[in-house]
Amino acid sequence: MKATKENKTATLEKKDTYTIDSVDAGTLREWYELMVIGRKLDDKAPNYLKQALGWSYHAPYAGHDGIQLAIGQIFNREKDHLFPYYRDMLTALSAGITPEEILLNGLSKATDIASGGRHMSNHFAKPEWNIHNVSSSTGNHTLHAVGVARAMKRYGHKGVAISSQGESSVSEGYVYEAINGASNEKLPVVFVFQDNGYGISVPKKDQTANRKAADNFRGFKNLRIIHCDGKDVLGSMNAMHEARRHAIEHSEPVIVHASVVRIGSHSNSDRHDLYRDDRELHCVKAHDPLPKYSKVLLQNKIYTQDELDAVDKKANKLIAEAHKKVMKAPDPDPASIYDHVIPTPYKPKKYTDGTHEQEGEKKKMITALNETLKSEFRHNPDTYIWGQDVAYKEKGGIFNVTKGMQKEFGKERVFNAPIAEDFIVGTANGMSRFNEKIRIVIEGAEFADYFWPAMEQYVEMTHDFWRSNGKFVPNVTIRLASGGYIGGGLYHSQTTEGALTTFPGIRVVYPSFADDAAGLLRTSIRSKGPTLFLEPKALYNAKAAETVVPDDFEVPFGKARVRRAGKHLSIITYGNTTHLSIEVAEQIAKEQGKEIEVIDIRSLIPLDTESIIASVKKTNRALVVHEDKVFSGFGAELVSQITDKGFEYLDAPVKRVGSTFTPVGFHKNLEQAILPSAEKIREAAMEILQY
Repeated sequence: MKATKENKTATLEKKDTYTIDSVDAGTLREWYELMVIGRKLDDKAPNYLKQALGWSYHAPYAGHDGIQLAIGQIFNREKDHLFPYYRDMLTALSAGITPEEILLNGLSKATDIASGGRHMSNHFAKPEWNIHNVSSSTGNHTLHAVGVARAMKRYGHKGVAISSQGESSVSEGYVYEAINGASNEKLPVVFVFQDNGYGISVPKKDQTANRKAADNFRGFKNLRIIHCDGKDVLGSMNAMHEARRHAIEHSEPVIVHASVVRIGSHSNSDRHDLYRDDRELHCVKAHDPLPKYSKVLLQNKIYTQDELDAVDKKANKLIAEAHKKVMKAPDPDPASIYDHVIPTPYKPKKYTDGTHEQEGEKKKMITALNETLKSEFRHNPDTYIWGQDVAYKEKGGIFNVTKGMQKEFGKERVFNAPIAEDFIVGTANGMSRFNEKIRIVIEGAEFADYFWPAMEQYVEMTHDFWRSNGKFVPNVTIRLASGGYIGGGLYHSQTTEGALTTFPGIRVVYPSFADDAAGLLRTSIRSKGPTLFLEPKALYNAKAAETVVPDDFEVPFGKARVRRAGKHLSIITYGNTTHLSIEVAEQIAKEQGKEIEVIDIRSLIPLDTESIIASVKKTNRALVVHEDKVFSGFGAELVSQITDKGFEYLDAPVKRVGSTFTPVGFHKNLEQAILPSAEKIREAAMEILQY
């Protein structure tokens, strides 16, 4: 029951303003019917929880009726992208989602179109209509809307991205990053602030000095702000219509600040009587938009009282029928939990095991990365890269990995981003939503140590595919210059994979040689789904990492590489410590006659456990070496896998060599004391060999 089907949308968009006289009676009635259905569902939701049937999270929208109806009506599913938040039930209905689909979501059924029961109830979505499944992290989707709008502008698409959210969510730093970026790039985004005066129990006065949160953005250039009464249907329609028109015609963002009231508690886990007095509760009920709109319709003879009563009965019947169908719908199958964690990656066709026998001139790792990026940009014209310092004249990032790319591929595909890591990652997620052909590479931060502000968006990216039940996955490669041995100290020499590999839903790779860097980068870009690409910056120009690099080299995920064969001890390693391990192995072979096998895992997720165990089975001894801290480092997982699957083959305890449980210091004496060294690896290896 959506008034703005494609033909209706075209009719409504021709109007300059909506008044009770300019909108046809049929449309006014459809709006009222949607409002009644929505309110009945809103009121019914808590009953399902009381009956232990579902809807364990419900955020009532009553009091937001006008603006939510307008968002859904103005949204054009053929042209726009909509990012509703958890209170947007009427928005979803108005956009075309059916009562049955709302109930399926509320009861977390397997056939729920938003997530198949994987995401919280009251998170409405319909991906095939570009109504996106958004996070519970409030305001998080604002960045995704900006990313989609960037794609719209790049591809000349005449539509808008709509981000709907509560006014308290704009206190989040990433919302400021989103609006700043949208105004700087002049992107067609409509940010709707549904201002009900509260962030759960926190009043607005504790959120911002301005009475209206939108006024915090008054100084932003290329940004229009529209205020409206979000309780009023026609006023909200006018505001949303004008916002969409302006965003498209001027290609710039618009904030619609809608003043509403929250009639109920924040959610079913909140008791608003603990922080709102009787007088306030009486006042907000007196401003209920639904009876006010019905009164307008009666006064203008759009409806008679009998017809209003008939609408009420019709809505009850519609919801009752939907309820019966939904109660018969299947619950999610526990066996399905491993479905859609991460999509099947691109599989190399020529270099199936990620090795090659080519001879020729050796290349530095930095050259291999640069040439592979350029090759992939030529291969797929829908490939983009951005980050800090990546595209200014002859400079290509702090380490010049992207040197020459903007000159060849232009500013539309290679460009600088603000110093805002959340913005860099979040808009990559959003832009990839526009078209599955798009592949995005980002420098998530100038150094891996600076990536932490983007963790909220990183986490979001890891569970997008699972949470949407396979409907959406961001096709993004996140490049980070990682590790030490450069005398960088804090924020320039830390390793982070111990923390970043704890999230399911993302591939994590860490090459040690130029050819693997090129091959893994090519596979990452061509694959669906996100990949974290950690680059040991100390090896960018290191002679030890130089190799011959075939022009078309590809390395599969989850395939380790034997860098040195042996039979007396297995060293399992990756990144900078691969070269230290090889050095130690050669030294011990020369001095002791013991042959050490060095396994370069290359891929942390997925992990080639099979090759690791095969090596341990052959040597009966294992040493795990990595640059990260020993305590809680990724090596702990490697040791666990070895002892779990290869314990019967071991003739000695598994040892680990890594950094001390301290930050990496700046002075070279401190760095040497903290990071792994050939001496430390040799000592551990000899201890195991002599056990």
